[in-house]
Amino acid sequence: MSASRRRWLQRVGLGSLAPLLPGSAQAAPKQTVYQKLGLKPVINFRGTYTTLGASKQWPELFEAQAEAASEYVVLEELQEAIGERLSVLTGTEGAMVSTGAAGAIAIGTYACIAGEDPAHIKQLPDVSGLKDEVVIQKVHRISYDHAVRGAGVKIVEVETLDQLERAVGPHTAMMYFLAGNTDDRTWGEDWIRVEDALKITKPAGVPILADCANILPPWDNIPKLARSGVDLLAISGGKHMRAPQCSGILAGRKDLLRAAWLNSNPHSDSNGRPMKVGREEMVALWLACEKYAALDFDQLDKQYERQARTLRRELDKIPGVRTGQPPFERTRRVHRVTAAWDEEQLGITAREAEERLMQGAPRIAVTRPSEGGLQFTVFMNEPGDEQVAADRLRDVLGVG
Repeated sequence: MSASRRRWLQRVGLGSLAPLLPGSAQAAPKQTVYQKLGLKPVINFRGTYTTLGASKQWPELFEAQAEAASEYVVLEELQEAIGERLSVLTGTEGAMVSTGAAGAIAIGTYACIAGEDPAHIKQLPDVSGLKDEVVIQKVHRISYDHAVRGAGVKIVEVETLDQLERAVGPHTAMMYFLAGNTDDRTWGEDWIRVEDALKITKPAGVPILADCANILPPWDNIPKLARSGVDLLAISGGKHMRAPQCSGILAGRKDLLRAAWLNSNPHSDSNGRPMKVGREEMVALWLACEKYAALDFDQLDKQYERQARTLRRELDKIPGVRTGQPPFERTRRVHRVTAAWDEEQLGITAREAEERLMQGAPRIAVTRPSEGGLQFTVFMNEPGDEQVAADRLRDVLGVG
């Protein structure tokens, strides 16, 4: 059917008949990969959770990944070239692409224990005869320090500077330092600051590895921490940076970066060999980091703040719902909105509401804070997600 005939049908009000006329067959909508698998995507109000995909990759990275995958390249040369660029952005002597922040923590730990010695590299996770202790502050103990324990070391917990000074000795391979976390505002004033820890570890020749997975945004937190003198930084690429979810950065001292490389892929007889980083992830991580470091983080924060404000305003309209906004973390501004209600009065618990939000359409992912109710983390949401979330909670609660 000609375009002019279709326009005529629309003018006379018969446009709806056009698909029924000869020659007007329309292609069926293309299914997404998730639809083919029978899966329903989620609107994410939990935050950068790995279980939800962490973030949405920058669209322009896909073409670069395809280009990187189309040719062979010497991985060591690629890692070195990208590492030079990443080291400028991070403000460190060296850098390399890793399998997320956890992968960076793991190979960074191996580097501190085994160094560049081939026999020691092959020996891990058997630490017999090697430095076999890692010091961690008690408030910094999280599930991700399993990446440290996987090296076979013993964890030595400390709470004060005096304890740290006594703990550091000939068996100490490294100190693991959690640079920031979602609960770091609750640490109080007694936790050991990195500048104070360095006064003890530097003279003893003990490197500090800083876990930086939860200190973005803004990017300036990274070079600022590097300037403090920490020896290694483990950075997530797949969270707010929006690189491939499986990517990260290990940055820091050049000698330790060389050791980390030898303790990881592509070196076959190393503990880090299973944590393979492909050339596609290396290229995409580098480009994402270049873009991320140049973002206007004040503008981004204003956008998240507007969305959080809108969400709270809409939730406040739901009868019986009380809202709040938790304080920001020590190292970054993440806007969160809480919603609570009298569960007996409305006849629904927070757990049930969370489940129904995930079971309905569209699916909404939220968290349940220890204080009760639900929590919405407004972080990298699409414009309008906040209205959808408020409408869905209203429906779930059955009020208004």
